[in-house]
Amino acid sequence: MLSKNQIKLITSLKQKKYRLQHHLFVAEGLKTIQEFLNSDFNLHYLFTTESFNINAINEVVISEAELKKISALKTPNTALAIFEIKEPKLIDDSRLIIALDNIRDPGNLGTIIRLCDWFGVRDLVCTEETVDCYNSKVIQATMGSLARVNISYIDLLEFLAKTKLKKFGAYMDGVSVYEKQLPSKGILILGNEASGISNKVGSFIDEKISIPRFGDLQKTESLNVAAATAILLSEFKRGVTET
Repeated sequence: MLSKNQIKLITSLKQKKYRLQHHLFVAEGLKTIQEFLNSDFNLHYLFTTESFNINAINEVVISEAELKKISALKTPNTALAIFEIKEPKLIDDSRLIIALDNIRDPGNLGTIIRLCDWFGVRDLVCTEETVDCYNSKVIQATMGSLARVNISYIDLLEFLAKTKLKKFGAYMDGVSVYEKQLPSKGILILGNEASGISNKVGSFIDEKISIPRFGDLQKTESLNVAAATAILLSEFKRGVTET
């Protein structure tokens, strides 16, 4: 049975400031929770209508009515878990890194995290203005991929100034990505949904690349940033064998 303090904690974690204060976040749904349980994230509480049989003292079996009370989903899916936020690992500069400049939409960030997982990108670095990766909508969109991608919120300008890696920026007026010989390592930078890459971040970019339009009318202004990430990652990974 849920206690008032547990309900209060779960409700508070909908806000970033309380996630940071408690170093905790909420994950919902069987698949997503199982991904975190199989990772190095530490479980704080598991509330479920069906036991996971994990033999944990912090597993609490609750009713469907109680789950609906604490869930952020319109249709709650069997379980809700609270995990501890872990410190990011050191950024590995021997591989391709994705950098996000002020991405604000949770769905976009969640999809980009999932794409990083799919294409074997281990490090995703974000400006501090980028949406929190522990936002519940981001968690849902990642479908558990957050457990396998190292996400760092950093001073991106300082990072770009110090790194020796080649920096590629996604722009509308860049060189076609299909005409480039792309390296196996470097930094691919993607900008805000509305305004793109900021001028300050752009000043560090070595090469501007773009995804050309092939439609006859060519009236579409731009691609969704997550869709652009998928296409660009596909090109960066073409012919690359992961080790």
